[in-house]
Amino acid sequence: MSDALVLQSAPAVTSGDPLDTNPWPRLYLNGHWTLSEYQQLLKQTAAPTQTPRSLDASGLKSIDTAGATLLLDLLGAETLGALVESATGLSDERRALLQMVAQSMRDREQPAAPEHRWGDGLESLGVLTVSGWQQLMQFFAFTGLTITSLLTLLPRPWRWRWTALVAQMQQAGLNAVPIVALLNFLVGAVVAFLGATVLAQFGATIYTVDLVAYAFMRELGVLLAAILLAGRTASAFTAQIGSMKVNEELDALKVQGLSAIELLVIPRLLALVITLPILGFIAILSGIAGGAMVAVLSLDISLTQFIGIVQQVPLLHLWLGLAKAPVFAVLIALIGCLEGFKVGGSAQSVGERTTASVVQCIFVVILLDAVAALFYMEMDW
Repeated sequence: MSDALVLQSAPAVTSGDPLDTNPWPRLYLNGHWTLSEYQQLLKQTAAPTQTPRSLDASGLKSIDTAGATLLLDLLGAETLGALVESATGLSDERRALLQMVAQSMRDREQPAAPEHRWGDGLESLGVLTVSGWQQLMQFFAFTGLTITSLLTLLPRPWRWRWTALVAQMQQAGLNAVPIVALLNFLVGAVVAFLGATVLAQFGATIYTVDLVAYAFMRELGVLLAAILLAGRTASAFTAQIGSMKVNEELDALKVQGLSAIELLVIPRLLALVITLPILGFIAILSGIAGGAMVAVLSLDISLTQFIGIVQQVPLLHLWLGLAKAPVFAVLIALIGCLEGFKVGGSAQSVGERTTASVVQCIFVVILLDAVAALFYMEMDW
């Protein structure tokens, strides 16, 4: 235990001469400033009431990083750095230690927030535009690379990855059937309730059946199935490939002369192209079933009458809805896999790319569905 652990600020007196005084306060550093004395230092020291202009360390017996950090907390990085430069009674080693601690904490301090200028918004818009264009070009390049690999693989059936394809079909298709069917069933019931509420005012409740049938055949069935796969399957693709990249498994494939596109992307792409139309058809049936339940229980429409009206709907609307499913599948698979390849070397990057994958897939699916609806309307289909 040191005999004096005191941090004081007083007028400097450099000699016994009373005329040799300085009006600026001087900081006197005494005793042991080490880890073993840290608790005692906390009790006996306090920040100076005035900002000292000089430091006298002639009474300092020892100091380590714990003491230097405490001194930094009492004085601040700027003040400590300035005092150490002209301190008296301080050895070169202790001076270097204090300077290093002060500099490290000075580097940690957050910079002042920049002033907002009128051009900042325009600059941000430009950055987002360039970033979006670069992502679009990356997507086109990745799409071209995947198509090239697929065309190269087709005439070589001995290189097809049947096990991976079946596994992805089960994961992306079969395992998604319950949630797709349940969601569309509930949405079908909601659409029927909404249609009946509006059409009852005109005495046209019977047309609720047509509303549900047309809505799910042309739009909602495949759209809801694609959105579910965008959130469920695209995120899984990104996380799986991203984790492989973090664990350097993709580098191992490259070293072995194996193609990551052939092993990872094409099985997932083909699995979605095969399963999404099937899921879309299941979604259409589930949505119509939800509407049938509401019609039978609440609208006094018998099940036989409901089925008879649905059968009168032209099959063209069913084909128009299912025709969008393979396109949605290709976009979801490519975006999910591409974002996986963009993952950096950290778990945070995996989360960021997974989020970006889901957002992009949902946005692209809804945008393409709107474009298809406009195209169908212009073609009078």
